[in-house]
Amino acid sequence: MHFFYIHIYKFKRLKRRNIWWSLFIVIVVGGAYFWYNHINAKTGSDLTVKVLQGEFEVLVVVTGELQAKNFQNIMGPDFQTGVFRWVEYKIQDLIPEGTVVRKGDYIAEIDRTTAQNAIIDMEERIERQEVQVSTVRMDTSISLTGLRDEILNRKLIIKDINLRISQSQYEPPATVQLLQSEMERAQRVLEQQHRVYTLREQHCKNWMYDTERTLNNFKRQHEQMLEILSQFTIRAPTSGMVIYRRDRSGQKRRTGSTINPNDNVVATLPDLSVMMSKIFVNEIDISKVKASQQVRLGVDAFPDKSFSGVVTSVSNIGEQLANTDAKVFEVMIEVNESDPIMRPSMTTSNYIVINSIQDATFVSIDAIYSQDSIPFVYTKNQTKQIVVLGEANDNEIVIDQGLSAGDEVYVSIPEKSETWRLTGEELLPIIRERALEQKKAKEELERQSYEEKRARMQR
Repeated sequence: MHFFYIHIYKFKRLKRRNIWWSLFIVIVVGGAYFWYNHINAKTGSDLTVKVLQGEFEVLVVVTGELQAKNFQNIMGPDFQTGVFRWVEYKIQDLIPEGTVVRKGDYIAEIDRTTAQNAIIDMEERIERQEVQVSTVRMDTSISLTGLRDEILNRKLIIKDINLRISQSQYEPPATVQLLQSEMERAQRVLEQQHRVYTLREQHCKNWMYDTERTLNNFKRQHEQMLEILSQFTIRAPTSGMVIYRRDRSGQKRRTGSTINPNDNVVATLPDLSVMMSKIFVNEIDISKVKASQQVRLGVDAFPDKSFSGVVTSVSNIGEQLANTDAKVFEVMIEVNESDPIMRPSMTTSNYIVINSIQDATFVSIDAIYSQDSIPFVYTKNQTKQIVVLGEANDNEIVIDQGLSAGDEVYVSIPEKSETWRLTGEELLPIIRERALEQKKAKEELERQSYEEKRARMQR
């Protein structure tokens, strides 16, 4: 029993010792973490950068997508003829995108169900029309035969009256006159029957022509439908790499998508020798982008490769992309180089060179602060120096006046900077004048935009 109590006592002392060691470790680690963050925070608040001098580029950076400048469409069936005109058809099967094909190779299959049902309906209409033609022919034959019999009977009546007149030379004049009157009536009836026959014959001809013409139209449409149905198996018009077609919504056309008479392109065969980068620039930057501007390009899939290009077209009309509220403008960039790694739909990084300033003084844009629309920087001399700003890009901004190359400025607000002296007040008139010029330029741009919209509405 004594041995048992000794072990319990030792266990409690060991457990108490472990608790104190654990508490000591937590205090040490927590203190070290607090000291580390405090030092880092203080170091970060004192971070400075130097003002640089050299070439400064104003860039518009936009993500884009590669596409071929020239391509050949792989067309579906010609729906412009026949009764397929107003119907959409589903792509039942389509080979994988990127497949290299030769001329005549299989590309896709269009669902035939709707077309085959339409052909069956047309065949039934042809059968009904053939019965109608037979009926018209029979009715025409019966009708004209009856009229011809009546004319023949009338001619026999006239012949009989003539015989009676020839035999009435010894009859009283009144009897002869009565026979002559009967002859005149019989001849008038015969003439009327001839006219009725002529009209009925023309009517029957027109009736027969209409029914036969309708039948021939049905047969011709049936032949066209069979011809179009033979096009539901689509083959490559030439050799190349199959790239899926994008519809108006920007979605790729694939198995299960539909085509229609207004847009029956199933896929494309691009010419990969000349590539374009298609980008969308927001309405804030579009005024800076012009045709013929130089562009540096990169293909995201191959970051070690770099290319150059030139802006070839800038859209005048903005559009709204799906799931966004911002207006964007389509810009096309032609890539100067040709490389087999470039494929349609690859994502590109595009750096449009808007302006290049030689021997410019510039600094990180994070170092610029503003108070009451007056830009300034925090200097190492513990002053808030007013600066006149120039062109800017995503990371840096030109300093026209207020700083010199080699000056050091803070990129975060230093401690106790609220007591620092403001310097550079002599630059305030220049800043205000530039602000006024920018306001006038913005108003003029808005006026021109309004006039263009008004002119388009009037057209």
